[in-house]
Amino acid sequence: MDTKYNPSEFENEIYKKWEDGGYFHADVIKDKKPFTIVMPPPNVTGQLHLGHALNNTIQDIIIRYKRMAGFEALWIPGTDHASISTEAKVVNKIRSQGHTKKELGREKFLEEAWAWTDEYGGTIKKQLRTIGVSCDWDADSFTMDENLTRAVKHVFKKMYDDGLIYQGDRIINWDPEAETAISDAEVYHVEKEGNLWYIKYFFEDSDEYITIATTRPETMFGDLAVAVNPEDPRFKDKIGKNLVLPIIGRKIPLIEDSYVDMEYGTGCVKITPSHDPNDFEVGARHNLGQCIVIDSKAHVVEGYGKYSGLDRYEARKLLVEQLEDEGYLEKIETLTHAVGYSERTNVVIEPLISKQWFVKMDRLAQLAIDAYRSEELELIPDSLGKTYMNWLNNIRDWTISRQLWWGHRLPVYYTDDGEIIVSEEDPDEEGKLNGVHVTQEEDTLDTWFSSALWPFATLGWPIENEKLDYFFPTDILVTGYDIIFFWVIRMVFSSMYTTGKVPFNHVLFTGLIRDPQGRKMSKSLGNGVDPIDVVNQYGADALRFTLITGNSPGNDMRYDENRIIASRNFANKLWNATRFVLMNIDEDDDLVFDDNTELALEDKWILKRLNNVIEEVSRNLEKYEIGLAASRIENFIWEEYCDWYIEFAKLRLNGDDEKEKSDVKKVLLYVLNKMIALLHPFMPFITEEIYSSLPDKKDMLIVEKWPRFREEFEFASEESTVNSAIEAITAIRNQRATLNVGAKKKQDLIILAENQEYKDLLDGLKGQFVNLANSNEVNVYLKDEYTGNKENLVNLVFNEFSVLMSLDDLMDYEQERKRLKDEIKRLEGEIKRASGKLNNENFVSKAPESVVNKEREKLDNYKDLLEKTQSSLDEIKDK
Repeated sequence: MDTKYNPSEFENEIYKKWEDGGYFHADVIKDKKPFTIVMPPPNVTGQLHLGHALNNTIQDIIIRYKRMAGFEALWIPGTDHASISTEAKVVNKIRSQGHTKKELGREKFLEEAWAWTDEYGGTIKKQLRTIGVSCDWDADSFTMDENLTRAVKHVFKKMYDDGLIYQGDRIINWDPEAETAISDAEVYHVEKEGNLWYIKYFFEDSDEYITIATTRPETMFGDLAVAVNPEDPRFKDKIGKNLVLPIIGRKIPLIEDSYVDMEYGTGCVKITPSHDPNDFEVGARHNLGQCIVIDSKAHVVEGYGKYSGLDRYEARKLLVEQLEDEGYLEKIETLTHAVGYSERTNVVIEPLISKQWFVKMDRLAQLAIDAYRSEELELIPDSLGKTYMNWLNNIRDWTISRQLWWGHRLPVYYTDDGEIIVSEEDPDEEGKLNGVHVTQEEDTLDTWFSSALWPFATLGWPIENEKLDYFFPTDILVTGYDIIFFWVIRMVFSSMYTTGKVPFNHVLFTGLIRDPQGRKMSKSLGNGVDPIDVVNQYGADALRFTLITGNSPGNDMRYDENRIIASRNFANKLWNATRFVLMNIDEDDDLVFDDNTELALEDKWILKRLNNVIEEVSRNLEKYEIGLAASRIENFIWEEYCDWYIEFAKLRLNGDDEKEKSDVKKVLLYVLNKMIALLHPFMPFITEEIYSSLPDKKDMLIVEKWPRFREEFEFASEESTVNSAIEAITAIRNQRATLNVGAKKKQDLIILAENQEYKDLLDGLKGQFVNLANSNEVNVYLKDEYTGNKENLVNLVFNEFSVLMSLDDLMDYEQERKRLKDEIKRLEGEIKRASGKLNNENFVSKAPESVVNKEREKLDNYKDLLEKTQSSLDEIKDK
């Protein structure tokens, strides 16, 4: 092995060996149990970000563990065509070339979209390889692949035939930037400060008026009524009378509807059926008709004079001025309200009446509810179950049509007579289906319609096949909690509806990765982190380990470069420990760990600790407690193996007994082999590189068997004794550090064992106390039989024994008194300086508050140290 740990020298080479060797590939093997994960498909034009890195690292840990544990482990990768965002990129590209989408026409535009996808679609896959994902690239899928397209058509027709898909004029969320309908799940809400405008609506031929309040005055052009509650006595004699719409002059009726809350606002509500979902329902009940006044670009339509063609917000400003000038504006109030934004383009959505295609959700939502209630589906953490159920219980019909060209075109065809035909088959060259000339629907499907079929369509469904039967349902989905509505729930009901099975048994939700201040990473803040930059600087293993340690399902985490450095240091520690072991092994050494290996006390301790960590990490991984598993294996490697067992081993490695040397080498190598296998799913590159250097390696570590618990390693009393010995050595070191005892000065130790068993065990550790506790002579006695001096000795007490040590052996009291007096003098000087500074009015009044507070903190610390140092001096003044 190289003297220095340099991941850039081997990570790419190792990944190539894995991929070229087919180690990621999974097949139908009847005598093996399958385990399946589908990768949440990132956008085809996307770049790897920390969220992708976290999500895919967790999946990779699970799949590597299951592969080593003997499962036929399939991880299906893929990408999503991302209709809105990809189309936007292509539109911008052709715009920069001086063309428009309409100029190109649909066919040429789709050629551009495919070219864009081919050029940029592989970027994120290359980046995923950089962080070590061991997915089956032979199973790579794309949401517009032939099998996905076939599945989409099949499900659409099935839903249509079952009466679940329908076309209708309804209020939808309109994205005026992308000029397409979007679903409720694609809208996010932001609390914004806005205005509530109170406007007078006069009765026809009267000076009487009623007042309505609105946050969107520009929509009043589309008002078709004003509604009041039927129980409201204030308006009983006015029902049925006409009001005159301000500015426009249109006569609209005053109607009564129980939708209106008489206690809210003025008790009067303007009804705009074409631009508000609640008003749409009121309008339908009263046959008010429709009046569209905002177009697809969020501009006022023709027919409204100076307002026509204006952007909605420009029209609002001009209209409010005119209302005020003409005496219609009663007052303006400020308020904070939730404003809906398009998740894709970040523009304010516009509720519009539009002819769209919808999926009825009542029946499908119930399937997803039943899957959760029956516990076929487990959410991790379970607290997200409430979110899951709330959304399903309040779900509206799903708008699935999009006014885009990039995506799955609806398999809907219109005959020349206007008849609708839904077909899985494409028209022939003459544009005919079953001999009838048809024209296909222009709209494409919501991206999430195809993504909802991902877990089973990627396995060839709806065509029955051996791989589908073997690997489906999948076992776990790992995804961000932010797409529980977009994707997770839709996969659940789509799978239940089409296959009768849950698509996965578990969903593990990850949180967001924030910056060190807890802020969401964004381009505007400039606080984003490129995972590839981190890999280039510190290695993929350091990035992976940082992302999963200290991380729990569903909770956000903070990214801190210091943690990356700590993970890199951990890898370096393992590297150096391995080099130490290998440097102590000769080519002709017999390294077979078997029944002939004689085990010292510390060997039994490390084997018992190995048993513990195998059991705990395996249990953690089975429960998908990834962060806990990582922390446990790190603790074992760093503290137990490197800091203690290697130090214990040096006594025999440096001794003259060749049998003892051989035995300790076997244990060192055996435990090293098992612990890198345990660490492999978390840090695959360094562990594979180490494995390649081990003398007893087989194929590659990626397909090595997962370490197993061994009953013969259950050395409970030996474990307890060595644990206490470690505590004792640590306590002795701390005592020496407190007394500022130099490394060359040694002390005698008396160890008093509780019983004969512990005495026998501790006799075997005397050499370790000499080496690791800077001891001179170590004597072990039975506690009840020791009759020696105990006065003026420090007594350190542990479970199985106590340790007596003399301070007189360690300390030159005269020299220590001198050191303490010098320290007292220094501290008194610092207190005088800090006090003088804080008593200076100029300093206190002119210096920044943070500087003054820091000086006060220093003064308090100096006073505390002075008190403790004086106390230490008092303790030894008569020695």
